[in-house]
Amino acid sequence: MIKVLAEKCNGCKKCIPSCPYDAIQMVSEIAEIDLEKCTLCGACVSACPFDAILISKAKSTKKNLDDFRNVFVFAEQKNGEIMPVTYEILGKGRELADDLKTKLIAIIFGHNLQNQPKELIYFGADKVIVVDSPAVKFFLDEPYTQALVEIIKKYKPEIVLCGATSIGRSFFPRVAVELKTGLTADCTELKIDSKNRQLLQTRPAFGGNIMATIRCENHRPQMATVRHKVMNPVKRNPNRKVEIIQEKINFDQTKILSKFIKFVKDDSQLTNLTDADIIISGGRGLKKAENFALLHDLAVKLDAAVGASRAAVDADWIPYSHQVGQTGKTVKPKIYIACGISGAIQHLVGMQSSDIIIAVNKDPDAPIFDVADFGLVGDLFEVIPELIDNLK
Repeated sequence: MIKVLAEKCNGCKKCIPSCPYDAIQMVSEIAEIDLEKCTLCGACVSACPFDAILISKAKSTKKNLDDFRNVFVFAEQKNGEIMPVTYEILGKGRELADDLKTKLIAIIFGHNLQNQPKELIYFGADKVIVVDSPAVKFFLDEPYTQALVEIIKKYKPEIVLCGATSIGRSFFPRVAVELKTGLTADCTELKIDSKNRQLLQTRPAFGGNIMATIRCENHRPQMATVRHKVMNPVKRNPNRKVEIIQEKINFDQTKILSKFIKFVKDDSQLTNLTDADIIISGGRGLKKAENFALLHDLAVKLDAAVGASRAAVDADWIPYSHQVGQTGKTVKPKIYIACGISGAIQHLVGMQSSDIIIAVNKDPDAPIFDVADFGLVGDLFEVIPELIDNLK
């Protein structure tokens, strides 16, 4: 909270140029602060020679960390189908829960759910909490946030994980804000510090040039979103004991500001990028949008998906749904063919876990060759058509 003490302010205006957010103006010779613009940076406090500006911060009540136990995994589903990243996180969650000697509990939202909760048990969860309501049949930020916040407050998990999907990236930050805790996004590794039960959350930082490990030392739950295709699911075991808890949430309809209109399936490619065994990606070397037809032709022959670098997406040559890399999708196919992609670190972090990487590039010094298992120095406009002809 920030306020101006009118009895001390003499209208000297020295605070105005000190504010980097243009949040201060003079009204009747008294400084007035626009709270919508102010970030409480404190620059104006230091600039005021009369101590007329006061910042006070609310005292935070420290949580008793021993009250929080268990590992929670939010299970994302669309149209009744559990997303593959959920099974990967359950696999890692199983490891974390075993290290902490606690339980792994899955949470799933939807309406008229059938066997999906049981599948979560078969893939490693000890229990499943189900919110079955028309309000969460389709994803909307507000009801999803309300439901998860209420469940977390009731059960007090020490760790909550979710996929770094469009859904997870949309509503998980809202949940963290409501709970006044931290959130690490796009994690590629998770493990437990056995000395203090802290979750060590590793993610790319500074454009993917380093890997940062982050802790949430003083707040609970410890929250993280996890990238697809970086962790391995456990083997399905249909003999596991099923324990399902039904939770009823009283949704505050006045806070649900968005409305679900319809679901539109992405038909821009035959094979889902994140599930494909073979991916053919194009970059700046394709030169224009029309040349992606070459990759689509090859993809048809190989039953493959078509990917792209950020440069190609930013040039509007291909939709964002095809982007592979730090700001796109993380993939782990059996074969990844990079055509005309130089190999910037931002792209590599999204595909370097592929079983086999094949690179086609005219530049023999392109960084992509440093990670490629097979490299072909050549013009992709000669190589790809010849490959298509051979495959015929």
